[in-house]
Amino acid sequence: MPLKPTVGRLFWKLLLALSLSMILSMVGTAAYLMLTNHPFPPPQPDGMPSLGYTPIVPLLSGLIAILVIGLALSWYLSRPLRHLRWALHRVAQGHLDTRISPLMGRRRDEIADLARDVDRMAEQLQLVVESRRVLLHDISHELRSPLTRIQAAIGLSRQDPELTEAMLLRIKNESERLDGLIEELLTLHRLEAGASVAPLERVDLIELLDDITEDADFEARATGRRVSTDAHGSFVVEVHGELIYRAFENVIRNAVKYSPPCGIVEVNVQVDSQTGALVIAVADRGPGVSPSLLEKIFEPFFRAEEGEQVHGVGLGLAIARRAMQMHNGSVTASPREGGGLLVKLILPSSQGASAPFE
Repeated sequence: MPLKPTVGRLFWKLLLALSLSMILSMVGTAAYLMLTNHPFPPPQPDGMPSLGYTPIVPLLSGLIAILVIGLALSWYLSRPLRHLRWALHRVAQGHLDTRISPLMGRRRDEIADLARDVDRMAEQLQLVVESRRVLLHDISHELRSPLTRIQAAIGLSRQDPELTEAMLLRIKNESERLDGLIEELLTLHRLEAGASVAPLERVDLIELLDDITEDADFEARATGRRVSTDAHGSFVVEVHGELIYRAFENVIRNAVKYSPPCGIVEVNVQVDSQTGALVIAVADRGPGVSPSLLEKIFEPFFRAEEGEQVHGVGLGLAIARRAMQMHNGSVTASPREGGGLLVKLILPSSQGASAPFE
C-alpha cells in the first residue's frame, strides 16, 4: 500500500516558501504606496474594524488566501514525491512488481515522467532478476544431468566389469559435454558482461564464412547432409574475430543439426544496397519453429521439441545474438517458405568495412 497521506518536511518547506513570497508581495505593495506618497493605509469606510492602521478584513482575506493556496500547492507537489519514495523503498526491499504510474492520476508533468521512468526501471530489474533465476535453474539442471549419467556409468561398471569399456566411453562423452557446456557458459557470461574475449582485428568475413561452411559441409556429409554457400568478393571489417566466428558457426551448425537426412543448408551472403550492411541468410529444411517461439530460441537453454538424435545445451543461438549485438548487428529467425527455418545475421557497415563487396 502507498504511504499514508501525511505531510512531510517538503510540504512544510513549500508552504513556508509560498507564504513568505505572498507576505513579501503584500509588504512590497505597501512600501510602494508609501514611497510614492499614496495614502497608506487607503481610506476606509467608516465603521470598518482595523488593527492599528491596517484594516482587519483585507488582512484576514490575504492570510486566508495565502494559507489555502499554499496548502493546495504544497500538497500537490509533495504528495507524488512521497509516492516515489514509497515505490523506491518497495523496490529496494525486493518488491520489483511495484508500479507507481497508476498513483499519479492524470498528472502530465516532470514528476509524472519521473514516475514512469521509475516504473520502467523496476520492470527492467524484474526481467533481469527473473531471467537470472531461470538461468541458474537451467544451469543446475544442465550440469546435474551429465553428472548423474557419469555416476550411473560408474555404478554399472562396478556391478558388471564387462561393461567397463562401454561405461568409460560414456564417461568420456559426458565429460566432454560438461567441458563444452562450461566453455559455452563462460563465453555467454563474458558477452553479457560486455567483456571482450579477443581484441579487435581486421577480418574478411566472406573468407571466414567460406572456412566455416567448408568445415560444416565436410562434417555434414558424414550424415548425408550438405552445406552450400553463395558468397563472393570480400568484406573486411574490424571485429572481435573469435566472437564473430562463434556467431556464424553456431547458426550454421544449428541449421545442419536440425536438417533432415539428405537435407541442404543454404548460406547466402549479400550486402544491403541501401545501408551497406552485410546480410547472411542461413536456411534449412528442418522442422522449423512456431512463430510464438521465434524469439525464445535465442534465449539461453531454450530448446524446442527435439528428436532423440538432436543434442545440445541451447546456448549456441544465445551466444550468436549476444556476439552480433556487441558489434551493433542483429540476428533474427523467421519461418522459411516451404518449410524450415531462415536465420538472418546483419552486420552494419559502420563496423569499418574497408573493401567493397564485389
